[in-house]
Amino acid sequence: MADTHIQPTYPKGLDFEQVWAALMENREQQKETDRQIKDINKRFGEYSNRLGEIAEYMVAPNLREKFKELGLNFPKATRNADISDDQNNIFMEIDVLLENGDKAMLVEVKTNLLEVHLNAHIERLEKMRKYADLHGEKRNFLGAVAGVVIPDNIRKLAFSHGLFVIEPSGETFKITPPEGNPKEW
Repeated sequence: MADTHIQPTYPKGLDFEQVWAALMENREQQKETDRQIKDINKRFGEYSNRLGEIAEYMVAPNLREKFKELGLNFPKATRNADISDDQNNIFMEIDVLLENGDKAMLVEVKTNLLEVHLNAHIERLEKMRKYADLHGEKRNFLGAVAGVVIPDNIRKLAFSHGLFVIEPSGETFKITPPEGNPKEW
């Protein structure tokens, strides 16, 4: 009776063990490639965060003076203000919070301002209004967005939502108010 077990033939005379070893080596190389990609993504994220921090450091120190030129006096400025209300499930971080007795300005700072950032900031302003109402605070809240790069359509969208726009201008930056009255939350 003939042997019914047929050994497959591999190219160039390779046997099963050699093919298996090559597959295992390929798998290890793929794991290393995946690890390298994760490392690159992590480093890029850190780099992107650093650029955002640089933008904040460029804008934050002079915001009070620039808004004062527009007739808005904010004696208090806080970077990375954190609101954490466990009871009402309201959590947010504000890049720069400018305050006086009647108003507060929430400023979102990005290297490259996108629509998703703008929408998130509007939601943040709405949350801030809810938080203030829950805690009996009657101040009005204004919003501003700052970016090193602000595409024209995003600038127009920010103005249409009643936000101030802060962007580079020469060696410093300029603040442009929305047409008419800025929106208050």
